[in-house]
Amino acid sequence: MLYHLLFPLHAVFSGFNVFRYITFRSIGATLTAFVLVMLCGNRFVAMMREHQIGQVVRTDGPASHFSKQGVPTMGGLLIIMAVTFTTLLWADLNNHLVWLVLGITIWYGCIGAYDDYRKIKRQNSKGLSARGKMLLQIGGAALLGWLLSMHHAFDGRVSLPFFKHITPNLGEWYVLFAIMVIVGASNAVNLTDGLDGLATGPTAITAGVYLLFSYLAGHAVLSSYLQIPYVEGAGELSVFCGALVGASLGFLWFNAFPAQVFMGDVGSLALGGAMGTVAVMIKQEFLLALVGGIFVMEALSVIMQVGYYKVSGGKRIFLMAPFHHHFEKKGWQEPKVVVRFWIISIMLALMALATLKLR
Repeated sequence: MLYHLLFPLHAVFSGFNVFRYITFRSIGATLTAFVLVMLCGNRFVAMMREHQIGQVVRTDGPASHFSKQGVPTMGGLLIIMAVTFTTLLWADLNNHLVWLVLGITIWYGCIGAYDDYRKIKRQNSKGLSARGKMLLQIGGAALLGWLLSMHHAFDGRVSLPFFKHITPNLGEWYVLFAIMVIVGASNAVNLTDGLDGLATGPTAITAGVYLLFSYLAGHAVLSSYLQIPYVEGAGELSVFCGALVGASLGFLWFNAFPAQVFMGDVGSLALGGAMGTVAVMIKQEFLLALVGGIFVMEALSVIMQVGYYKVSGGKRIFLMAPFHHHFEKKGWQEPKVVVRFWIISIMLALMALATLKLR
């Protein structure tokens, strides 16, 4: 098999029955990614600091954020490298879904890296233009949607949490819907990444939920019993999600308050795009709005703020958007905002898991 040629470790372990289980390999991927980030974290931070790759802070942001100026950024590179290596090590590389989700993750990471590079080079918080960034994101998501639609098992139906017997078929419009999910998730995580550990924690939680759903979606018997869409080969995505969980938790070690490194757009765009892609592949797109409610809330706060500002002639709904800055302006300390958002994310994850049995 292809993975035997690329990684001899597969050949070593393939003789053991336990290695054939997706559950074992998902756990292995989680631990491997975590250890990789932990081992490389300090060296990566030192390298970023040595090359003066530091955070550029918004001049109109909270005053408490000015101290973050110059803190090493682009830590998302570490996450992407750990996730990619770990997935290639533990996943079945004959599975086309694995390659597609890795492709989107790397592509969105490249978009974010270029955006970060422009910010650092110009020493201001304006990097790649919003239009340019959006076009590149849409292009990648459109290619993914087209490739999925060409597969013989392509299905334009979507599933709704809590309403398992309602599965509207979008037909050819499903590709456009998939683009909206992936691009929306990517930008939502990007908007959330404004406080130390704020985006990293919910990312690990969301990826953990999709680890379980990916495994169930790829299991014909369990998916039928739970009345969720069966997707052939989706079980291997649980290995990718495990790598995402492990890398995020490892990165959180260095990203927790006070952060030693920030993930930058290279991390937030890639992580959001990856989760949106997994959601599309396993037909749990609307579930992402529930388990990733923190990301949705942050994105909606920006949309509402901008829209109301324009129609009201300069008035604002929130003291500052995205939403987490509103609480900072109200006097909440940064760690309190972050931990409380984590708590909400955990509660939303439990609600998402409850949809497996609630109809």
